[in-house]
Amino acid sequence: MAFRSARPLVAAGAALLALPALLVGCTTGTDDSTPPSADASCAVPSDAGSPAPSASASGDADISTAPEQSSGYRSGMTATAAQDYVAVTANPVASATACAVLRDGGTAADALVAAQMVLGLVEPQSSGIGGGAFALYYDAASGSVTAYDGRETAPAAATENDLRWIGPADQREPLPSTRASGRSIGVPGTLRLLEKIHGAYGKKPWADAFSPAIDLAEDGFRISPRLAGAIDAEREGVQRDPALSRYLLTEDGRPRPAGTVLKNPAYATTLSTIAKEGADAFYAGDIAQSIVESVTASSDERTPGTMTLADLASYRAVEREPLCERYRDRGLCSMPPPSSGGIAVAQTLGILSAFDLSGLGPADKSRDGGIPSAQAIHLVSEAERLAYADRNAYVADPDFVPLPGGSPAALLAPSYLASRAALIDQEHSMGTAQPGQFAGIGGNADTPEHGTSHITVADRFGNVAAMTTTIESAFGSYHMTDTGIILNNELTDFAATPTDEAGTPVANRLEGGKRPRSSMSPTLLFELTPDGERGPVIGAVGSPGGSVIIQYVVKAIVGMTDWDMDPQQAISMVNFGAGNTPTTGVGGEHPLVAGPEGQAVIAALVARGHTVSTNAQTSGASAILRTGDSGWLGGADPRREGVVLGGAPSR
Repeated sequence: MAFRSARPLVAAGAALLALPALLVGCTTGTDDSTPPSADASCAVPSDAGSPAPSASASGDADISTAPEQSSGYRSGMTATAAQDYVAVTANPVASATACAVLRDGGTAADALVAAQMVLGLVEPQSSGIGGGAFALYYDAASGSVTAYDGRETAPAAATENDLRWIGPADQREPLPSTRASGRSIGVPGTLRLLEKIHGAYGKKPWADAFSPAIDLAEDGFRISPRLAGAIDAEREGVQRDPALSRYLLTEDGRPRPAGTVLKNPAYATTLSTIAKEGADAFYAGDIAQSIVESVTASSDERTPGTMTLADLASYRAVEREPLCERYRDRGLCSMPPPSSGGIAVAQTLGILSAFDLSGLGPADKSRDGGIPSAQAIHLVSEAERLAYADRNAYVADPDFVPLPGGSPAALLAPSYLASRAALIDQEHSMGTAQPGQFAGIGGNADTPEHGTSHITVADRFGNVAAMTTTIESAFGSYHMTDTGIILNNELTDFAATPTDEAGTPVANRLEGGKRPRSSMSPTLLFELTPDGERGPVIGAVGSPGGSVIIQYVVKAIVGMTDWDMDPQQAISMVNFGAGNTPTTGVGGEHPLVAGPEGQAVIAALVARGHTVSTNAQTSGASAILRTGDSGWLGGADPRREGVVLGGAPSR
C-alpha cells in the first residue's frame, strides 16, 4: 500500500530499577554506555518491582487532573540493545514475563497476553482484564498490519444523561461521584482483543500465557513504589469499596507500603478458569455474574450501573483498518476511531511536514534526552492545538458518528493539512484553535482522559506489536469483584453533557452500545520504498497518559525522525506539547526544566504568547527501533518503573 504524503517539506539509566537478581537472558539498559550481555535464562526475580526509582522532579502534579500520581524521573537511562526479540512494559516483572515468552519461542501475540495478565496484577491501577485496549499487530509472514479495537462499550440500556445525573427526577451527579458509581463502568474488552490476536498469531497454547500471572497471584508479589504511591493517592476512593479496601489497605485502613507481599487468590482462580475455558468464561457464567453484581449493586452511597449479562455476552472486539500515513521518510500505522489518537498524531505530523524541524532539537541529547528549542516546542504545540480541535469536534465511535466524508481521508488530506499549517504564526501562539469546517457534523466537546499502560514487543519471527491498555483512572471505578477483577470507569471518556452550548448533539455523547472516544495511540513505524510503498517494519511506539498520549507519541516520533534520537533519548527528553487550550506543558519532572536551559526555553515560549505549565507529567512511553536484520534498540520511560528486556546481543 502507498502512504500518502502530507504537504511537501519546505523551509520554514544511572537510576534504573536496581533489581536484586539478574533478569538473565534478557538485556536491560543502565547508565553504562555499553549494553550488558546476559545469560540463557529469563527468570523473574520475586521482588523485581520493589526497588524505588530515584526521583528528580521540579513542578508539582495536580492530582485532581493528572492521570496518575507523579513518580519522579530516573536520570541516566540509556538505550537497550537486544538481539532477535525485545519487550518493553511499564513494570519489570511484566517485561521479564514477556521476555521469557519471546525467548522460549513465543510470538509477539503470546507475549502480549502474558504481559497483560501480569500487568493487571502488579500494576492494577493502570490496566487489567476489567478494562479495554487498542493494539497494532504486524505479521511478518504476510506483511500485513491489523488494528484491534478492544475498547469498552456502554451498556445497551445507557442513556445520554447517565453520567450527568442520577435521573430526570433527581438531577444530582451519580453517587459518590460519576467515576466511582456503577454508571462509569463499560463492558470490558481486553480479553476479547487478546483472544483475537492470539487466535490469529499465537504459537504457544493460550493457557501457557496465563501461568506466570497465576503463579504470582497465588504466591504473591512485592508492591512496587509506584503502586504504593497510587494506593496512597487514591486511598479515599479505595475505601469506598469493601473488597478493594481489604486488598490494598491494612486492617486499620492504612495504605499497604512498598515491599509488602500482596496475593490475589481470587484473580488466580479467575485466570485459571479463563486459561482452561477461553475468554468465553469471562463473558458468561460466574465471572460475568460477579461483574454484573458489582456494577449494579445499589446503596444510598453508590448509584448503580445498567450493565447486564447480555451486554457481556454480546461484546465483540473489532478488527479495523489501520490508519497509515507518512512522515518525512517514514511510514506510520496507528489506530483509527474510536481512538482519536491515530488521527491526531497523523494530523499533527502532517501539519509539521510544512516546517523544517531538523535543527530545532535538543542541543545536548546526552542529558536525559535534553530539551528542544522554544521554536520546536512552539511549532509542535501549535500543530497539536489544530489537531485537538478537530479531534474534539469530529472523532467518536464511527459506528455511531461518521467522520467528515465517512473516513479519515478528509481530515488527513494533504491540501487540508497544508491549510491548517498555514494558520500557524511562527512567532506567536494561537491560544485556542478552531476546528476545520465540515458540513453536517455535530457539536464540539472535550472530555478529560486518564492513565493507562503500554506494551511494545518484537519477536524472533519478525512480528511487532504495540498495545495500549487501560482501566481509565487509577484503580478505575474503585469496583473490585469477588473474582479479583478491578473494573474500569471508561464511560467517563464520553462527554457528560450530550449537547454543546448551542444545543447541538456532540459526537462523543453517551449512547447504548457505543464505544467512548480514546486518545490511545499505539503506532508502528516503517521504512518507505522509493515509490512510497510500505517497506520493512522498523519500530513501534506508544504511551499511557490520557488525552496527553497524543503529545507523548508525537514527541517520540519527532525525536526519532527529525532529531536522530535513539528510542531512549526520544522518550527521556523533556515532555512538551498542548491540547486545544492556551496552556503549553513543559514537564517539570525532568531535571533540566528547573535549570537555566529550561527556564530560558520557558521564557521564550511565554514571549510567544504561551501560558506555560511545568506540572509533572506522568507518561509511560516505550519505543523500539530496528538496528539491523535482527537487532533492536529499546527505550522505557524514566517517569515510570518500566524496563526494556531482550535477547542478549552477540559480542
